[in-house]
Amino acid sequence: MVILLPILSLVLLILLGPSGRRGQTLMKYLIGLILFLPLLLLARPCSAGIYRYVDERGVVHFTNCPKDHRFKLYLRESKDDPDETRGVSVYYAKDSNFYDSLIFEYSRKYRIDFALIKAMIRAESGFNPRAVSRKGAKGLMQLMPETANRMNVLNVFNPKENIEGGVRYFKYLLSLFNNDLRLSLAAYNAGESIVSELRSIPPYRETIDYVRKVLHYYQSYRH
Repeated sequence: MVILLPILSLVLLILLGPSGRRGQTLMKYLIGLILFLPLLLLARPCSAGIYRYVDERGVVHFTNCPKDHRFKLYLRESKDDPDETRGVSVYYAKDSNFYDSLIFEYSRKYRIDFALIKAMIRAESGFNPRAVSRKGAKGLMQLMPETANRMNVLNVFNPKENIEGGVRYFKYLLSLFNNDLRLSLAAYNAGESIVSELRSIPPYRETIDYVRKVLHYYQSYRH
């Protein structure tokens, strides 16, 4: 489409003739397009992923906008990630207090704030116990199959098992990241490996939005 614009302008210029105010205006328009076209074609958006390289001093560099040939793709971000967290609707249950007794039980057992667990469930599944994302995460706390196996969750659609599995896993992440809440939430969403490598929240729209949502819900449930 961009390439066709100068051609169409040239055709119009020939039909209308180069003389007169209209011809001069079209000529300026055509020249502007010709000058701008190379810049438009050369412009490259940031890649949907994380790139890295290790320099001669052993320092690891990460970026999502590689401008140096030494950067190699480290982790690819899905191109079809939706605005909602993991492709699950953020609203489901009309009564968001339905699972409070289970949340309270496991908040005491694993010593994690009740309001934080509830905020995570809201951000993850909207309190939908049958939620399944396009990436395969399931249940109230959106457990991936490998995570469910690690946490000995047999039925991910069972609210009791799912919540305990999710809380146990998050307790582990808090320990792994020295009780850094933001990093632990980012790891719950994006994976512990990438967060351990970066030691920061990955530059993924989904993960950044997820951390922001959970903290927002957390504050609302605390008051």
